[in-house]
Amino acid sequence: MIVIGLTGSIGMGKSTTAAMFDDAGIPVNDSDRNVHSLYSGKAVSTIEEAFPGVTSNGTVDRQKLSQELKKNPANFKMLEGIVHPLVREMEKDFLANQKALGQDIVILDIPLLFETGADKRVDKIVVVTCDPEIQKERVLKRPDMTAEKFAMILSRQTPDAVKRARADFVIDTGNGMDAARQQVDEIIHNLRGQMNRDNADA
Repeated sequence: MIVIGLTGSIGMGKSTTAAMFDDAGIPVNDSDRNVHSLYSGKAVSTIEEAFPGVTSNGTVDRQKLSQELKKNPANFKMLEGIVHPLVREMEKDFLANQKALGQDIVILDIPLLFETGADKRVDKIVVVTCDPEIQKERVLKRPDMTAEKFAMILSRQTPDAVKRARADFVIDTGNGMDAARQQVDEIIHNLRGQMNRDNADA
């Protein structure tokens, strides 16, 4: 089973690309979705302990948590120390289940793939990119997004050029979604072709 790490900076179109892989029948483990589920489940009590007052009705209030994180850069590390091991646990369960089902390719959708060292746990890396101006335009259209917040998020992410240099495949969403979907199909086709050749040689 080939494990693909899918990543891309904010606004590059990573989530849309992940949905394209899903549409093509490739199972996707979405780290962000896992974090959301932890914020209303397993991680709530530990986060409340670390950041008193950021939860209500058994759920993490993301706005309140965001305010706490802004107060001190060290708070990001503290939060990651709580959340990342739980996300990793969910990822392991996903991989075990998909392997048992006989899947040949799976996607781990991880925004901070390089930043967290998750690139070492995957077989291939797909980086989603686009022109910086398109990225900026997309991100600033989001609700509650400001130029300051955008700059803060970018400062915590590996630069796009570095990601692209470390990728096995790059998908550019700046040329429209049809072109991106074609790139997704080509990657799947290439990997399955490689697997077939490897099996024939074995």
